[in-house]
Amino acid sequence: MTEDGIYVYAIVRADHPLPSGQGGVGDPPGAVERLDEGRLAAVVSPAPPKLRARRRDLLAHQELLLALAGAGPVLPMRFGMVAADETVVRRQLSDAEERHLAALADLAGRVEINVKALPADESLAALVQGDATIRGLRETVRRRPGYEANLRLGEAVATALSRRAAEAGREIVRALTPRARAVAAGPEVSGCQVNTSFLVDRDDSADFTAEAERLARQHRDRVVLRVAGPLPCYSFLEPRALAGRAGG
Repeated sequence: MTEDGIYVYAIVRADHPLPSGQGGVGDPPGAVERLDEGRLAAVVSPAPPKLRARRRDLLAHQELLLALAGAGPVLPMRFGMVAADETVVRRQLSDAEERHLAALADLAGRVEINVKALPADESLAALVQGDATIRGLRETVRRRPGYEANLRLGEAVATALSRRAAEAGREIVRALTPRARAVAAGPEVSGCQVNTSFLVDRDDSADFTAEAERLARQHRDRVVLRVAGPLPCYSFLEPRALAGRAGG
């Protein structure tokens, strides 16, 4: 497509419709097309030069995937996946056709919902009331204020808030797990005690989200829950080697 390569958004079945009027990454937005190979296709556009994770391009990538997922199962690529040329894309589609078709069948009618658990900083009063160690450190600061005493109190509070959030997050994950088809632990995120994704039937996604939000209210003295979705099923794909490089 260009000397910068082919930007790859997803793998779909060859009969998967493209959303009308949806542009890709780049400025101006790249023209999105379907590159068919046998029973599969890659959704692609020209790779822009000096690709970076700019907000505009991140949103374009995500919005296209969401639009594609509304018409059927999608094997989504992470942002920044670029293949050297059309031959690379076609070869990968051909070589892994059966595997990709099986994965698409597994994801048909399903979406990903991500749950992150963060410490509830506003629960400090309840924390002090229920933790004798922190009560003692706070009393020390009151009687003999100083840098070291404040530092020890701050560290103890941060550790306790994180521990309580992690405990509540794990309880919420256990409660949600029976409602999901599969569960995948996500990578560590700074300030986040639990990062877990759930594979959920699309028709059940609203009820799943409502239950997650109910559990968040139930545990609000310990945790702030961030629920994202429905999302493309990033977390339930095996590693793939479709693209030759990733944008920075």
